[in-house]
Amino acid sequence: MSPTDRRYTMEHEWWQEEGDEGRVGITEFAQSELGDIVFVELPEVGRVLRAGEALGVVESVKSVSDILSPVAGEVIAVNEALRDRPELINRSPYDEGWVVRLRKVPETDAGGLMDAAAYEAYVNAH
Repeated sequence: MSPTDRRYTMEHEWWQEEGDEGRVGITEFAQSELGDIVFVELPEVGRVLRAGEALGVVESVKSVSDILSPVAGEVIAVNEALRDRPELINRSPYDEGWVVRLRKVPETDAGGLMDAAAYEAYVNAH
C-alpha cells in the first residue's frame, strides 16, 4: 500500500510536501517493475525544474528510466547515499530511497497529483 502522506504521478513518482519544500522519489510499484537498481543519476543542487521534467535517471538490470519531477521547484538537496548505494530505492523507496528535495515554485499546485487511494486504483487498473 502506498503511504497516504504523499501524492503520486501516473509515471510512478511520489511527492511528500513539507511546507514549501518536499521530497521526491519513485514508488514501490516502479522499483519492483525496474528490478535491481544499479545506478542513479542525480541532478545538480540549484537546478530549477518544471513539473514533468526529467530530474534524473534510474538504471536497473532491466532498463533505464527517467525520474520526472512531480512539481515545479528548485533542487535544494539530493540523496547522496544513492551514489554508492542505489539499491536503497529497492529496499526503501519511500524512506531511505528518496531522490531529491525540492523547494516549490510559489505558484506550484500539487493538486493534479493522485492521492494514495487513486494511485493504488490506477496501478491495479494497468
